[in-house]
Amino acid sequence: MTKPTANTAIIIVAFNSERCLPKAMHAIATQTVAPRQVIIVDAGSHDTRYLDKYCSPTTAIVKPGSALGFCQANNIGYQHVASDCDYILLLNPDAFLSETFLERAVAHFEDPSYWECGALTGMALGYDLDNDIPTGTYDSTGVFHTWYGRWYDRGQGESIAEGRYSAPEAIPAITGALFFIRKEALDSILYPGRNLFDPSFFMYKEDIDLSLRLRNHRWTLYYFPDLVAHHCRGWDTDRSAMSRSARVSSARNELWIHRRERKVVPTLYSLAKYAAVKWFDQ
Repeated sequence: MTKPTANTAIIIVAFNSERCLPKAMHAIATQTVAPRQVIIVDAGSHDTRYLDKYCSPTTAIVKPGSALGFCQANNIGYQHVASDCDYILLLNPDAFLSETFLERAVAHFEDPSYWECGALTGMALGYDLDNDIPTGTYDSTGVFHTWYGRWYDRGQGESIAEGRYSAPEAIPAITGALFFIRKEALDSILYPGRNLFDPSFFMYKEDIDLSLRLRNHRWTLYYFPDLVAHHCRGWDTDRSAMSRSARVSSARNELWIHRRERKVVPTLYSLAKYAAVKWFDQ
């Protein structure tokens, strides 16, 4: 029997992702509803041959041939999405979907009571790739912020035994590891050049920027607990050598976002954070 297909594209940015990508691709292959497209963009792996086996009529492998940031790689991936595609899932290579994820997510998008839903995410649970087992903790149930402007993944590290975060709800922002977007909404907020992320961002905080742009255009972001996935948080460990530059990039991007949003206290917080990282964290 032919598996039904959802008019959905999945964009995955890979960077030396040999260990985790097979599990992510297996999870996609075993979905109850198949995606229309999978687009894997290499962001500068040392050897890209590990990606070749995934090439198929529905899976495109894009190798720009140079080291890219997460944002630029996603922007390139978006250029390969079919123009009449309805939904786009930004998925990390170390994030593994439960088998009904796509089917249920599309059903939520197409539910008339969620007509204003521009993007959604699900319950991301922690996963230990070294031992190939779930950690028993939450990874993210949406991205929230403190009153002074610090953004954080709600529930991260908490035990799932407590059974929290069990109701659908509107949320402030969505993690870039599991960001499902209505294409109509995305097309309304693209940067020049049809870029989904700010081209000046290398990586970090791009998911906050995208979330706020959607909300500023009166789209609502939702968290649905029936959409379960597992996330390792460790696919880019080879970049640990640039940890300080990554911290500077993250702080700079956060400062830019808060300045654009004209939030006084968050801007002051981000400015102090940026100054501390750039000039004192050597």
